[in-house]
Amino acid sequence: MEWGLHCCLTLAWVGGAEPVPSARLAAMFELSPTYLNKVLQRLTRAGVLTSVSGPRGGVRLAREPDRISMMDVVAAVEGPDPLFACAEIRQRGVSATGSAASEFARPCGVSTAMRRAELAWRRELSGQSVADLAAATPAASVARVRANYARLAGIAG
Repeated sequence: MEWGLHCCLTLAWVGGAEPVPSARLAAMFELSPTYLNKVLQRLTRAGVLTSVSGPRGGVRLAREPDRISMMDVVAAVEGPDPLFACAEIRQRGVSATGSAASEFARPCGVSTAMRRAELAWRRELSGQSVADLAAATPAASVARVRANYARLAGIAG
């Protein structure tokens, strides 16, 4: 998910009408192009990015950065399933020996706490957009990313 978010930020800073080659994004982060392509494909399938094929192809944001939430990116990369799945291990093995059936009538405390935490996490990510992330980034960091991108693209920066 981290690479997906950083790619979206980079596209917000250097992108625009022209697609950004995935190989150039991989070079920006010193990532395997094969690995990054899998992340970019997931973002494209989810409608976060659009992909243009051909020699001048690449990816670009499918919507304005203020219309892409951090949760959109996370769900695209990680999938929609909950991160925690309770297996009710409290009801297994020696730890369950001697328990009454009524003891397990209430939901598992671990499961309840994890579900609450994940909902809060998802709510927080849904409330922040790629534009919010971009706005909170120091200007020097944005300038460095743009200069490095231009250097990789062979553009005078």
